[in-house]
Amino acid sequence: MAFIIYFAIIILIPLFAQGKVKRTFNKYSKVASSTGMSGAQAARRILDDNGLYNVSVEEVRGHLSDHYDPRTKTVRLSTSNYHGHSLAGVAVAAHEVGHAIQDQQNYSFLRVRHALVPVANLGSNASWILIMIGIIASIPNLLLLGIVFMAAAVVFQLVTLPVEFNASSRAMNQVVSLGIIRNDEERDAKKVLNAAALTYVAAALVAVLELVRLVLMYTGMSRSDD
Repeated sequence: MAFIIYFAIIILIPLFAQGKVKRTFNKYSKVASSTGMSGAQAARRILDDNGLYNVSVEEVRGHLSDHYDPRTKTVRLSTSNYHGHSLAGVAVAAHEVGHAIQDQQNYSFLRVRHALVPVANLGSNASWILIMIGIIASIPNLLLLGIVFMAAAVVFQLVTLPVEFNASSRAMNQVVSLGIIRNDEERDAKKVLNAAALTYVAAALVAVLELVRLVLMYTGMSRSDD
């Protein structure tokens, strides 16, 4: 019974977070920003005000596929946010510019996250193969190796949290100080960014729970071999 409850929890947490993002974004994507600026215009305004003339703003396909690419110094906004004039679009665009500002200022957690990318990718790809073989073949050391790889991916997700929260904080400071949104719109813009941040929190929580479960499994398997 505990096993069923556990898996229900790790499934429901991400679903709740994704549903929250979808509902919040859909709501505020229908609310026009008071200045009438599009996401692309807001991004460009913030970038220029921070001297980031070398960072470009481009449209990218997909829904909520917005991101900042530090390799090419590019803020990429999904079509609806790039062209749209909604409060949600402006908030998301400002958030991605927040990452560009972090990059410019060598924000420590962003640097750590970038350094962890290859390790996290390797951990995500290799961990479950090793874990499954270790469990099926009852080889504790192989399970432990899989746990180590998985831990690297978990660390990446935990480091992502301060990066995302800091980018949102920078975004709100910029849109308010530059008059891109009015003070009375700040609360609603924060709701959009907080909902988006919830997905990262949910992913990190599920990853930590899974890691703890596997560590307990390894401990039990090691004891049974003694």
